[in-house]
Formats: sequence, C-alpha cells, structure tokens
Amino acid sequence: MKTHYLLFIGFILATTISFGQSEEETEIRRLEKHWTELLDRGDTTSLLQIWSENYVVNNPNGKIVTPKDIVALMKSGHKFPAVERIIERVTFNQNIAIVMGKELQQPASMVADRDQWIPRRFTNVWIKSENGWQLAARQSSRQIVE
Repeated sequence: MKTHYLLFIGFILATTISFGQSEEETEIRRLEKHWTELLDRGDTTSLLQIWSENYVVNNPNGKIVTPKDIVALMKSGHKFPAVERIIERVTFNQNIAIVMGKELQQPASMVADRDQWIPRRFTNVWIKSENGWQLAARQSSRQIVE
C-alpha cells in the first residue's frame, strides 16, 4: 500500500513539473545550460552555431562585443570563469524568447566558495529561425547588493 501511495505521489509531482513549462521553455532552459557548457569547454565551433550571425553582448565591464571578439579572446587562451545561472523568468513574444535572472560568477582568483562569487543580473535574447533557437543578444551587469 505504501509503495502505491509513493508511486502516486511521484506521478503527481512529475506531471506537475512537466506540465508547468511549455516545450519551448524547456528547450530554452536546456540551451541556456548547453551554451554555458560550450563556453566552459572553449568550443568556439559549436558556440558559433548557437549564436546568431549578429549576436551581440553588453558584458559586465560595459563593453559591447561580438562573436568575432569573443572567439579571438578564447583563441588567445582566455578562459571564462565559471558561472552559475539562475533563470527567474522566460518570456516568449512570437519567435523571441527573453530569459532573465541572476548569475554568480567565479572571481578571477578562482575561489570555489560560492559565497565569494560575484552576483550579476542577466538578460539573454533568443530568436527562433529555420535553424532553430539561436542566441541573439546578451546583457550582464554586476548586481548591486544593498
């Protein structure tokens, strides 16, 4: 009897979670993780496939950069610090997905203690085309903690 009850509760939880997000939102959340993993691995070839042709970033230093700038930086040996992204909202407007939330960036000292990581706010803009979803724009700013 307990086993049936636990299975029933598990089924209810699984269906609630799966129906809480659309397929497109699930895909965007997957892509958010995937492109971050590609960045961590330095896989510029795969990143260029995920980024739209006119991808643009307003980075935390206030500089606007393009894929050409990012790839050149990575090929020069730059390794981006680890980032833990917490998506707070995904909003769709026709063929555009806007992802907003907060992220924690590992400092240059590469300290592992997440309490010492740098808090930031981010917005990522995805556009759906015949090639699927591509990241078109990104903005990330240091979060002021009051």
